[in-house]
Amino acid sequence: MSYDWILGLTGLRHENHASHLSFFLFPVLITMLRQVCRLSTRTKVQPSRLYLVSSRAASTGKVLTVESMNPQIRNAEYAVRGALPIRAEALSKELQANKNKGFDRVVFCNIGNPQQLNQKPVTFFRQVASLVDNPDLLKPENRETLTKLYPSDAIERAELLLKHIGSVGAYSHSQGIPHIRENVAKALERRDGYPANPDHIYLTQGASSGVQNVLQLLTQNSNSGFMIPIPQYPLYSATLALIDAAPVPYYLKEEQDWGLSVADLKTSVEEARAKGVDVRALVIINPGNPTGQCLTEENMREVIDFCHKERLVLLADEVYQTNIYQPDQRPFHSFKKVLRSMGDKYQNVELFSFHSTSKGMIGECGRRGGYLECVNIDEKVLEQLYKVASISLCPNVHGQVMVDLMTNPPKEGDASYESYQKEVGTIYESLRRRATKLANCFNNLENMTCNDAQGAMYLFPRVRLPKKAIEAAKAANMSPDAFYALQMLEATGVCVIPGSGFGQEKDTWHFRSTFLPEEHLFDQFCSNIEKFHKSFMNEYRD
Repeated sequence: MSYDWILGLTGLRHENHASHLSFFLFPVLITMLRQVCRLSTRTKVQPSRLYLVSSRAASTGKVLTVESMNPQIRNAEYAVRGALPIRAEALSKELQANKNKGFDRVVFCNIGNPQQLNQKPVTFFRQVASLVDNPDLLKPENRETLTKLYPSDAIERAELLLKHIGSVGAYSHSQGIPHIRENVAKALERRDGYPANPDHIYLTQGASSGVQNVLQLLTQNSNSGFMIPIPQYPLYSATLALIDAAPVPYYLKEEQDWGLSVADLKTSVEEARAKGVDVRALVIINPGNPTGQCLTEENMREVIDFCHKERLVLLADEVYQTNIYQPDQRPFHSFKKVLRSMGDKYQNVELFSFHSTSKGMIGECGRRGGYLECVNIDEKVLEQLYKVASISLCPNVHGQVMVDLMTNPPKEGDASYESYQKEVGTIYESLRRRATKLANCFNNLENMTCNDAQGAMYLFPRVRLPKKAIEAAKAANMSPDAFYALQMLEATGVCVIPGSGFGQEKDTWHFRSTFLPEEHLFDQFCSNIEKFHKSFMNEYRD
């Protein structure tokens, strides 16, 4: 089935249209055409009779219905933007007209979105971004005024970036601006102590698009399997549903601080292969989301050895690498650094690692900046990855600028160094305090336990719900943890995500909450949760 033939069917043959096919459109189109072809082959239906498939749609007056759409999209779920956040948005609007709900605002703890909860942007980053976005400010006639408003290093960085970018309103190289990829490579060398190749780095729309592109690249057919942690970030399960690939779950151990057992990995891969699944890759989220654990170097070596023996590609989601709250006990190590340190025997292990400007102390989620590094990947495969990146033309340039700033911040001696260090340090220490305070809050509640956050931005407490509450949830056609979370939202305005949206062991109930609400409001935030939980347990006590 040729690309031109597909474009002809869709009316997208014109190159300007074809070049704008998004990541999702092309695989969705392929899936739909395959299903039509299979139907025609199995039933020997003539092409003209294919119109009968849409007879129900015709009776409703709509060509596209939920029944006739791509089933992979219909089956995909993404809990962090699912039913509870939708209700939270509606509740936020209701508060504008009715202030008598017992709370004065909705607190969105459903997603790691720091600036939504008023985390201050890093000043140096915003200064450079504003100059890049409005280069007229850099003209000689404005220089005197400019130097009173902006530090010298921000001006110099903006001028250097514009030299390599031209205009942020223009398409860049599909792999990302070469100058910025070179800076990312230098940052990786400083972090790991091993060389990095700019040509093996792809700038992406946040980490998410990098993950999606790689999962798509690795999927040969619907039998292709991917090992994902449970609990997991639903980006993975949703993307696997969209591309019609097979999730192969492995369970993290809550009683061991959400630790990872290689023996469990072995069991998981063997069971999947026994069912005929072609297990191709292992996904590791480190530090963990939603669980907040941080792997030890020894554990990481075991994982790499496992991938080597089982011939699996390793996908390392490392977007929370600077969100480390127990640096002495559980420091962050990149999988690339550990892999390179293990000697020649392991240098055939293929690794994709992902990072983002959305997390850390930066929190620039809306700019959608990120990158992926490819280690030990076949050059012919990299050519195909470049082709996939080219279909979307390029990652957004504002996000690329933020990647440059993240990987190359002010250094000692620069005009902005001291203020940058102070801002970042203040955010970091506040996150550590809030993580501890919220974990203590959860652990002091009846029938609730919570592991401390070693990293990331979340806690994933377990709540042991009374039978009466479970029965009430069943009557409402909801999972018990979703029932609990919805009751919390309606009573307090706090929006969390039930554990069923991430996966959890059978008959256990959890929820994920960020610890991002402003610190000066944190005592009231915790108090509202405590009050709700006590009321809930009293109402549904067995």
